Amino acid sequence: MGSREKKPANKKKKITKAEQLKQVQEEEEKKLKEEEEARLKSEKEEQERLEKQRIEKEKWQQLEKKDLQRRPEELEELYSLEVCFPKAEKLKQDAGSLAQWKHYIQCDGSPDPFIPQEMNTFISLWEEETNQTFETVIEKSKLVLQLIEKLKLMLLETPSYNLSDKNIMQYEGSILQLQELLHLKFNIATEILLRQASTLADLDTGNMEKIIQDENVTLYVWANLKKNPRYKNVKFSNTRTAFEIPKILATSDIALRLLHTHYDHVTPLHSMRAPSVQVQGIQVVELFKKEAKITAEAGSQEERKQSKAQERGSVFNKEGEIKSEEQNETEEQMTFVKKELKTTDEELEMKLLSELVAEAQLTLIKNAPEKPDISEYKEVDLYQFMILGGVYHLDILQLPPQCKPVKGWMMVEILKEGLQKFIYPPEVMEDFEAENFPPIEVTLQVQGKVIFFEDPMVARWDTEGKYWRTDGISNVYYTPEERLISFNLETFGPISLMQETHMNMPYQSWGLRPLDVNKALLTVTTVFTEIQIQIQENLCMLASVKVKDKEHSLEMEGKWMAPVPFISALKETGLNIFPTEYSHFYVVINNKIPSVEMKACRQMALISSAFAFAWSKWNTLCNSTNIVFKVRECLTEEPPEIPHWALYMFSGDRAQRLKINEDSESFSEALAEGTEFHSTLFHMVKDAASKEAVERVRSSSCLFVDSVCYMLLSTRVLSYS
Repeated sequence: MGSREKKPANKKKKITKAEQLKQVQEEEEKKLKEEEEARLKSEKEEQERLEKQRIEKEKWQQLEKKDLQRRPEELEELYSLEVCFPKAEKLKQDAGSLAQWKHYIQCDGSPDPFIPQEMNTFISLWEEETNQTFETVIEKSKLVLQLIEKLKLMLLETPSYNLSDKNIMQYEGSILQLQELLHLKFNIATEILLRQASTLADLDTGNMEKIIQDENVTLYVWANLKKNPRYKNVKFSNTRTAFEIPKILATSDIALRLLHTHYDHVTPLHSMRAPSVQVQGIQVVELFKKEAKITAEAGSQEERKQSKAQERGSVFNKEGEIKSEEQNETEEQMTFVKKELKTTDEELEMKLLSELVAEAQLTLIKNAPEKPDISEYKEVDLYQFMILGGVYHLDILQLPPQCKPVKGWMMVEILKEGLQKFIYPPEVMEDFEAENFPPIEVTLQVQGKVIFFEDPMVARWDTEGKYWRTDGISNVYYTPEERLISFNLETFGPISLMQETHMNMPYQSWGLRPLDVNKALLTVTTVFTEIQIQIQENLCMLASVKVKDKEHSLEMEGKWMAPVPFISALKETGLNIFPTEYSHFYVVINNKIPSVEMKACRQMALISSAFAFAWSKWNTLCNSTNIVFKVRECLTEEPPEIPHWALYMFSGDRAQRLKINEDSESFSEALAEGTEFHSTLFHMVKDAASKEAVERVRSSSCLFVDSVCYMLLSTRVLSYS
C-alpha cells in the first residue's frame, strides 16, 4: 500500500479580519475600563487625601486655637519659673559681697584685690623687699597667684552691666603689675642663687645644679663653673629634662635656666570683659528711679517744712485756720506714694535684672561677625590653638660674680645691671661663625595633669611682635608613653606646648539626666573622650573622664567648683568642650538660631531636676529654627536598662512631641498620636508627667537651674553635636 501524507498536528487556525477587529476592540475596551477604574481610584484616593488633609488641617487649627487660648496662662507660668534666673543672679551678687566682707573682718594681712589702694600698697611694699631667696619668692607667689585668679574670675564672672570701664581697666592693670613683678622677683632670686653657684657645686662634675619646685613653679638651674668643652650633655638628676649644648656654650661663663611656670603670664591679656549687654529697659528704670527720688526728696522737704511750721505754730490759711487736717492728709498720701514707689521700683528692678540675665545668656552663644585676621603666617592663631601645661622660660644667662670667703666674710660683687642674658646666637654673626652656633637640643617632661590627644605643637614667644610663632623650631619628637618631648631650638626664650583648641568638637553625642533633687549629670562624648560633669546647686565637679574607652585620672577630678572656674580648670587640662564666639570658623556645626538655642537651654534647665535629655540624630536634619532632642521622665539615679525616650521638637515659642522615633526612616514634624503642642517645654512634658515630677520641677533650687543653664550654654551641645 502506498504511504499517506500526514498533516501537521499543530497547525494554527487562520484568524479572519473580523476576528482581529473584534480582538482589538476588546483590548481597547479593557484598557479604557482599566483606565477608568484607575481614574476613579485616583479620584477616590485624592478625595480621601484631601479629606484627610482637611481633617488634619481642622485638627491643627483647633490645636492652634487651643494653644492660643492657653498661651498667656502658660507664658505667665513660665515667667514665674524663670524668676529663678534673676534670683540666682541676686544670690551670687550677695555671695560676692559677703566674701568681701569676710575678707575685711578676717584681717589676715592679704590685700583686697578689688580695692586699688590696698593693691598699690601691696605692690609697693613687695617691690621694696630685697634679697629674697627663690624659696621665699615661690612662697609669696602663692598669694600673688591667688590675687590674680580672683581678679580674672571677677572679670569673667561679672556681667558687663555690673562692671564699669574704670573697674575693668583697674583689674586688668593690677593683673599685669602682679605678673610683671612676680617674674622680676624670680629673676632677682635667680641672680642671688647664681652668685652662690661655686658654693653649691657638685663634687663630681664641679658644676652647679639646682631644682626647686612647688605646685605652681619648677626651677631648673645649671651653672657652668668648670667650662669643660667635652661636657655638652646637661641632664638634671632624677629627671628627664636635658639640654644638648654646643662647644661655645660649654666653654663660656654661662648658666642655663628653665623656669617652668604652670600658668601663662606671657600671652597678653585678651579682653576679659564680659559680653556687652544693652537693654533699653535700663534707661526707663533709671529715669523712673530718678523721678521717684525727686518725689521722695520733695516729700521729705515738705515734711520738714510742716514739722517746723508746727513747732512755730505759724502755719495758717488765708482765713487764719491752722492746716492740721491738710497736713495729716498730705503725710498719709506721701507714705502711700513712697510704698507704691518702693514696690514698683523693686518689681522693675527684678524685671530689668531678668532681661539683663537673658541678654547675657544670649551673648554666650552669639557668633562673632568676622574671623580675626592673623596677618603673619608664622604667628600662631590663639583662637585655633591653646597653650597647655604652662610656659617654659628657657634662658642662657651670664654667670654673675661668685661669692668669695674673705677673713670670715662672704664677699660678692653686685652688678648694677642685674641678671643678664647671654645672647645666643649673637645678633651680628658672620657666615663662617654660624656653624659654631647650631640649634640647641632640648628635652622636656610634659606636665602630668594635661591631656594631649595628638602630638603637641611647639611654639616660641616673639618678644618684639608679642605673639607666639613656630619657626626656629625643628626635629620635634613626642613620646606619649613617657610624656617626653624633644626639639631643636635656634634661640632661647619662652616656649609653650599647644593643642588644637577644637580637638573635641563637634561632639558625637550628649546627655543630661537628674541624679537627685537639684543634682544632675551632664555627659559629653567626643571622638577622643567621654566627659561626665556633675552639677549640684551652684557647683560643678568632674565626675569621670574616659580616653579611648579607658578611665583617665586627673587632679581636678572630684573637686567641686563654681561654673566659671570649673570651665577654666577643665580647659587648662586639655578637655575643651566650650566653644567661643569664633569657634564656628573652625568647626562644622549644626548652627541653630541663638535665641532659639538660648530659650531651649533655659527651659531644659528649668525641668532638669525631673527629666533627662539626650542627643538626637534628627537635630541635624531639621532647620535652624527648630531643635530636636530626646526626653524622658527620670526620678531615680540609676537609668533603666532600656530607657523609653520620646522625641520633642522646640522652636522657642512652641514645643511638640514627634511621631517619629530615633529609628524612623525619615524626618517628619508630625505630632505623636494623642498629643498637642504647647507654648513651653515645661507644659509639653507636663501632659505626660507624674505629679512627683511636676512638684520636683516647681521646687528646684534657683542656683541649680542657673548652673545647669550656664553649662548647657557654655558647651552649646544643641549646635555643636
